[in-house]
Amino acid sequence: MAALYSTSSCFCGSLGSYPVHKSVKLGHGKVRDSGFYFPHRFQCATPKLHVQAKALSVDGLPEIMDSSLVVCFGEMLIDFVPTISGLSLAEAPAFKKAPGGAPANVAVGIARLGGSSAFIGKVGEDEFGYMLADILKENNVNNEGMRFDPGARTALAFVTLRSDGEREFMFYRNPSADMLLQENELDFDLITKATIFHYGSISLITEPCKSAHIAAAKVAKDAGVVLSYDPNLRLPLWPSAESARKGILSIWDTADIIKVSEEEISFLTQGEDPYDDAVVHKLFHPNLKLLLVTEGADGCRYYTQVSSIYIIATLDVRWQWGWERPYFTGLEKGVHDPERDPISGEFSGKVKGLKVEAVDTTGAGDAFVAGTLSQLASDLSLIQDEDRLRNALKFSNVCGALTVTERGAIPALPTREAVVNALLKTVA
Repeated sequence: MAALYSTSSCFCGSLGSYPVHKSVKLGHGKVRDSGFYFPHRFQCATPKLHVQAKALSVDGLPEIMDSSLVVCFGEMLIDFVPTISGLSLAEAPAFKKAPGGAPANVAVGIARLGGSSAFIGKVGEDEFGYMLADILKENNVNNEGMRFDPGARTALAFVTLRSDGEREFMFYRNPSADMLLQENELDFDLITKATIFHYGSISLITEPCKSAHIAAAKVAKDAGVVLSYDPNLRLPLWPSAESARKGILSIWDTADIIKVSEEEISFLTQGEDPYDDAVVHKLFHPNLKLLLVTEGADGCRYYTQVSSIYIIATLDVRWQWGWERPYFTGLEKGVHDPERDPISGEFSGKVKGLKVEAVDTTGAGDAFVAGTLSQLASDLSLIQDEDRLRNALKFSNVCGALTVTERGAIPALPTREAVVNALLKTVA
């Protein structure tokens, strides 16, 4: 099998910091499989480099290193999934108990793929809460950031599965423990060790968790950690549709990476066409580097807005984004080789998905995010190379596809071996 993507091996320069006094503007980017392009120009972002050598594994993917940590923040709960699809909650004869919660799903998904992940959130000091903590530990997810509330229960969600595997939810969290996480309970040391800090929007609905979320993201941003955001819209949990829209967009401009679904684009743009690239472009902000739009079985679209800074592909890189003026850390002036490290611009396109028979779509988007972040945490320069980004997203699409073939979220998340085997079959 050909490598999903390759990297070069070079490093030069001292460990000093060299300021660049002239901002570089990028030209128009190319487009693949899409008629869309970004007509504007923009100044480059600023990285902070955290250096660690990284090898390639035998399957061509980067070997995941412990330093490539993804910290996931938010809710963890119990999903009760009906054993028979196509029935209402009242008609379902039985339910399968399955651990879930989008940020926790991502954390477990990354670990299943061989990556390094941690989860920060709160559960009840009850049997379900302890069970969830044990599940994280069993899946090699760092759970030191978990907290247990003696006065509130672990959240529950009953999921109705339509005949096509799509879902409707009924939540029991009034309030649940995840809503009560406080800022003084956060493990800030764990957050600042991350390469990527990932979160959703459910933690923004009520206090005190909302303030804890904002504080955690600020600490991550200040430490140069890449911020990853999946809104994961769940309208029944918000007081109103308008409060959901405002809440989701309230932190939109701080994220470096955002994953949205077609439905979420329509919701956020108040009914506009999610397949219109001009509509998607409205969701861009100056700090955003990568916007991913998932389309279920049809795969995903990608839109990048990246810096002209070149990144050494065999290094573990921690980026601190800025906008007005770039600063290189650890690289000497004059080492840039345009042939070896081409200046990147803006590009967009679509990567097809893997067709499977859907049993339960719960966790599919989270598996896609896990596949993407597990690769970016090891090699953030993927965002600047369209061919390698497309290969990475093929991997992510397969992660999502395999997840829908089983019931529940965490129980269905695939291993790295399963994803690679599925990719091998697609090219056989």
